Amino acid sequence: MKSLKSNAHLLILSWFFIALFANVSAYAQAVETGNPSPLKFPTPQGIANQLFYLQRDPNTNTIICELNVNKNGEVIEKDPIKVYWLRYGEEGEKEDLSYIQRKFAYGIQAKAMGDDQYELRFVSHKNLPMYLMKSAEDKKYHVYVTVNKKKIQLERIFLRIQGGSFWLPNVKYVELKGINTANKTPIIERIKV
Repeated sequence: MKSLKSNAHLLILSWFFIALFANVSAYAQAVETGNPSPLKFPTPQGIANQLFYLQRDPNTNTIICELNVNKNGEVIEKDPIKVYWLRYGEEGEKEDLSYIQRKFAYGIQAKAMGDDQYELRFVSHKNLPMYLMKSAEDKKYHVYVTVNKKKIQLERIFLRIQGGSFWLPNVKYVELKGINTANKTPIIERIKV
């Protein structure tokens, strides 16, 4: 049963990333407030090195993307991002991604760029680069993405699914939430698909 759930999540997320990043700049727009999810999603708390998280319908289970550091607190260059589940639907248990999830859906490929900077791309879709780097202001690592000519310090990705089928979910929109680096204000960019 757990394998079936994992495969369903894999398929949904794969379609999400295909839909999300196809022609991102053409579809990115200011946030709309219509068609919210009927679910109340928890906000992950107490994760010291959390960079951002990903949530989607049809349940509250959450993907955590965390800075991967060694025992001295230094970034592990070959694998700077640790990605795993918080299974809120199953008492909030932490669970590693399966091999298939890591290699074909939720995994993140990282390429070192020097000066403690990394280019990141989801394995399921490689058209929208994200960048892991230290902030000059707080000296902490953050992930940045540019959407609609706005540089965003990423905090959350949300995928709204409404209907469809197991093999082809009906993705209504994707939201990228974070901080607009130009003016340090909260921002949500919604991408219609």
